Amino acid sequence: MNRTPSINAASVALQAVEPGHEAFLFEVYASTRTEELAATGWIEPQRESFLRMQFQAQHKHYRENYPGADLQIIRVDGAPAGRLYVHRRAGEIRIMDIALLPAFRGQGIGTGLMKGILAEGAHLEKPVTIHVEGFNPALQWYERLGFRKVSAHGPYHLMEWTAAAKSRCSEGGNPCS
Repeated sequence: MNRTPSINAASVALQAVEPGHEAFLFEVYASTRTEELAATGWIEPQRESFLRMQFQAQHKHYRENYPGADLQIIRVDGAPAGRLYVHRRAGEIRIMDIALLPAFRGQGIGTGLMKGILAEGAHLEKPVTIHVEGFNPALQWYERLGFRKVSAHGPYHLMEWTAAAKSRCSEGGNPCS
């Protein structure tokens, strides 16, 4: 089932991932690692090989550990712009990944999609969770959306959003962040 994002549906749409989307999904994945890999000093073929290996491992992990997850391409005005992977479980909504190509970042697209997922969590009375690397700049974005760190495992923080916590932190007009 395709859930409607809470942003302009005429400009942003979600499409189920199909086998023919792998090249685009790799492009999105690689774009999220550019800064990190710039410091390695690797030549392009080394970076490409490493990224392909990591992409395949991540894709395999998602398929094996999140059966039934919604793996979707984010489209903006019909153009492929990113990916949104969500696993809806009995006790939570897990955001596996949300990533946009650089040209689509900073325009409110991700925030609109996230607010739609958070509204779904509030409606269903389920927490929304995501794992985020501690050095990921998006960590602060999640905190601004009302997510809180609940645990850490290696470099990853498990972050959780609940409607009750969001309500408590905004009482009296005070934002969560």
